Amino acid sequence: MILTRARALVLFASAPLAASCGSRGGVKVGSKNFTEELILGELYAQSLEHGGIGVTRRFNLGTTDIAMAALARGEIDLYPEYTGTALLNVLHLPPDADPASSYRTVKDAYAKRYGLTWLDQAPMNDTQALATTQTVAGQNSLGTLSDLSAKASSLRLGATTEFLTRSDGLPGLRKRYGGFTFKQVKTIDNGLKYQALAHGDVDVVVAFSTDGQLKAENLVVLEDNKHLFPAYHVAPVVRKAALDANPAIAQTLNKLAPLLTDDVMQNMNLQVDGPQKREPADVAKDFLQQNGLG
Repeated sequence: MILTRARALVLFASAPLAASCGSRGGVKVGSKNFTEELILGELYAQSLEHGGIGVTRRFNLGTTDIAMAALARGEIDLYPEYTGTALLNVLHLPPDADPASSYRTVKDAYAKRYGLTWLDQAPMNDTQALATTQTVAGQNSLGTLSDLSAKASSLRLGATTEFLTRSDGLPGLRKRYGGFTFKQVKTIDNGLKYQALAHGDVDVVVAFSTDGQLKAENLVVLEDNKHLFPAYHVAPVVRKAALDANPAIAQTLNKLAPLLTDDVMQNMNLQVDGPQKREPADVAKDFLQQNGLG
């Protein structure tokens, strides 16, 4: 089963570092253990290699806690992180839906507390969302979360257990929008949510905005018109010592950042998670070559 960001956030078991093929020495690039992180890790690693920087890959590390510990020990020099994850799960600060504000907060706090540098964030925002089918949206006139809050009593929600208790989950929706008392709430493993929606077992599911299945199945993502969900823009988090030793890291990865949009990430995730079942390294290689970076 493909592990997504939602599932990874609730796994706390430790795991050993897993190094994949790569040149010895140089910059040690890490990643957490779900599809999007593996693709991003390869994008970072291959971009650096194309710029003449030696890379050692240490992917599939596990949760944020494990990746941060690896940075602290110098076992990795950088990895992809999300502003929302840093804000909520590392810094334990309130959600922030404003991308610029969230980025400034985590950038400043990481520099002061951990001696870590956030490079430029990408436009892609892998935030939480609620999604439904074209049919359900049409039958219930759903376009925004405000629409859903009013119609929830006749609809069934599929969600992870975590979403039912988080401040930016169902409790937050009820507080910000009112309503959101569903006809039924079914707890569903994150890897099975789109299957449940396709089979008609639920009417609405909790999604992430860069999930490839949203595009593949032509689903409707409801607009968060009251701005509850935090910004989850991705950026490389880098040890200061690594940047001091090799300043070209910043120039190289900052050049990549603007290219990573929601649509681009959805397409790459779908190539790995969808019927093609491509390897993250191959997907990353094609993208970089198409954009003159590989």
